[in-house]
Amino acid sequence: MTLAASHPAGNPSAVMPEEVRLDQRDFAKVAAIVDREARIALQPTKATLVFSRLSRRLREHGLSSFRDYLTLVEADAVERAAMVEALTTNHTHFFRESHHFDHFRESVLGELQERVRAGHSVRLWSAGCSSGEEVYSLIMCMFGTSRSKARWAVDGDVKVLATDLSARVVAAARNAVYSEATVKPIPDAYRRQWLREEGADFAVVDDARRMVTARELNLFGEWPMRQQYDVIFCRNVMIYFDDAATSELISRFSRLLRPGGYLYIGHSERLIGPGAEGLVPCGQTIYRKEGSQ
Repeated sequence: MTLAASHPAGNPSAVMPEEVRLDQRDFAKVAAIVDREARIALQPTKATLVFSRLSRRLREHGLSSFRDYLTLVEADAVERAAMVEALTTNHTHFFRESHHFDHFRESVLGELQERVRAGHSVRLWSAGCSSGEEVYSLIMCMFGTSRSKARWAVDGDVKVLATDLSARVVAAARNAVYSEATVKPIPDAYRRQWLREEGADFAVVDDARRMVTARELNLFGEWPMRQQYDVIFCRNVMIYFDDAATSELISRFSRLLRPGGYLYIGHSERLIGPGAEGLVPCGQTIYRKEGSQ
């Protein structure tokens, strides 16, 4: 049975050979590899998407069947990573799910400022940062609407970790240059202070970029971080995992959160498993770890 049409979606000029099909067996192999490498649960309803995105990889390698492509993927770790990245959706925008940023400004920012004034470090993590809009939304909230208001963070021991599975979007987060359309959701007061024109685009100012460390990271691989975090944002990432993977990830986040720290998740996500026991709801899809900082 054929699981997808023979033409890649969105690119009618690039026609695959008529005999190229993604059959059930090939789809099952793709799904198994993606689950093994990134714990992403691919449902059969995603077959058309898989066909469309991986057809491009077949063309790049001059291959005429998914069977040959999967043989390559199993033998080549670089192509295996490229396949997983090709199947990863990276949708984001500045100040997405704005209630999270409202809560951060109103309920968390003052605590972080107090920690810095007391000589402590502040660490924030955007896990699944995509192209960086979430990261710089957070930093703009910390900086406020003037250079003077930002001094506590710029001069203090404040750092933001931005991680994603995709090398391409990590590079974009590191570069921090965005189109005019992309920056439209940013409030004017923030935009005037923390963006500068760069040709037809807008670049995040250096003070904000210096605060960010952008790295590739598989959330189910080894985490090199040893310090605890005051705030973790992991939004609209766990929707791609099954319950076992979600439970494991929540437990790992909980261990890495400082007592009193905050975890923000996506609007359609939920906490499950043992790691959720010490995380207390304090807003819409916002949780605080029991204990005091």
